[in-house]
Amino acid sequence: VQLQASGGGLVQAGGSLRLSCAASGSRFIINRMGWYRQVPEKQRELVAHITFRGTTNYADSVKDRFTISRDNTKNTMYLQMNSLKSEDTAVYYCNALQGSIEYWGQGTRVTVSS
Repeated sequence: VQLQASGGGLVQAGGSLRLSCAASGSRFIINRMGWYRQVPEKQRELVAHITFRGTTNYADSVKDRFTISRDNTKNTMYLQMNSLKSEDTAVYYCNALQGSIEYWGQGTRVTVSS
């Protein structure tokens, strides 16, 4: 499974961005897709997960600001990020879980200026 993330960029605090992650090369259902983020010298952290059926899970720090969704017909996942804060600045990685195998995309950088 190959994951291609896009949509990162520079935005002012309070602004919005939409990330996309397109999955290709999968012969089977991708059970769960998710977004993680990482800043230098810190561990990668979960932002949000979404299952094939649409069950979602969010980190407390992004609840009520970010919305994760997926289009199973296109094998694509989205992250709508609103009310962005400087602390949201990070490299965002998309993740896919198929069976017991985990896949990672290359990351897209989000920079929020205050």
